[in-house]
Amino acid sequence: MLQDTQPDYSAVIPVGDRVDDLNALMREYDEALASIGKPYEVIVVLDGRRRQWRDLLDELADSISNLHVIELARQFGESSALAAGFDAARADTVLTLPAYYQVDPAEIPKLLSIGDSEDDMLIAVRPRAGASFDKIRRRAFHALFRMTSGMAFRDLGCGVRVFRREVAEEIPLYGDQHRFFPALARRRGFRVREIELLQSQKDLIRGRFRLREYLHRFLEILTVFFLVRFTKKPLRFFGTIGFLAASIGTVFTLVLVIQRLFFDMGLADRPALLLGSLLIVLGVQTFALGLIGELIIFTHGNKMKEYSVRRIIEGQPETESVSYTHLRAHETL
Repeated sequence: MLQDTQPDYSAVIPVGDRVDDLNALMREYDEALASIGKPYEVIVVLDGRRRQWRDLLDELADSISNLHVIELARQFGESSALAAGFDAARADTVLTLPAYYQVDPAEIPKLLSIGDSEDDMLIAVRPRAGASFDKIRRRAFHALFRMTSGMAFRDLGCGVRVFRREVAEEIPLYGDQHRFFPALARRRGFRVREIELLQSQKDLIRGRFRLREYLHRFLEILTVFFLVRFTKKPLRFFGTIGFLAASIGTVFTLVLVIQRLFFDMGLADRPALLLGSLLIVLGVQTFALGLIGELIIFTHGNKMKEYSVRRIIEGQPETESVSYTHLRAHETL
């Protein structure tokens, strides 16, 4: 059961496909949080009907008084499990922890220094050692993400993060976007900082990813690329591609027309004619796709909020004759 007192920290732990020794890990997490000396709660979200973990969590709930277990009706994914935990969290400071070893649990209190800083989110970075192939793979992933999003992160795969409640309320999680939670937070204007923590000695490499996993990661990066750069400006992306394609196609077609009119060269059996025509059609269609996206965003623009308010300072009237009105920031597209 949850404690009656208002907690200072809410730790959210999604339990899905990858799980280590949950009994030992939960007790290490609980010991680390208890060492802070402030009230806290631990929210475990069981993603799907996993009986082996449900029975264990039922036993842990009897021994850990501030443990709360949420079992989802079916497996929705880690992002949805985290969102369910955020909805249930009561504290103003939320901490996410994986159900497997990544960071040494004894290092967790260092993250919770966010209350004494101006940062909105602190994310753990593991100075990991490993095989050369794994280092190259991690560097390539983060380099590709930096090129597409313009944001530099060193360990997006680490699930140990702490942030203020407003961050979870502002950013919806879906699909597999939990890996890019810090990037989405920075895009909204929140202050995100990385902090190096010791890696757990039990954080082991789980083998090689399959080709499908690499494809999924690439598509996730591509999704974040759109979310970060072109969510509210689709015409800039699709319009640029469409304009370039149509321009190249037009140049091809004009060259062929000039050759036909002035140099008496036939157009039959000229693959360039088909290529030019195809590029013009694809360019116009791509441009139209971006224009449709702009119209949709404009139609629903009154329901969108493209800013985050850090704080509001209100002056007190000196006399009764002086009145103050609240200013609302305009929502921009």
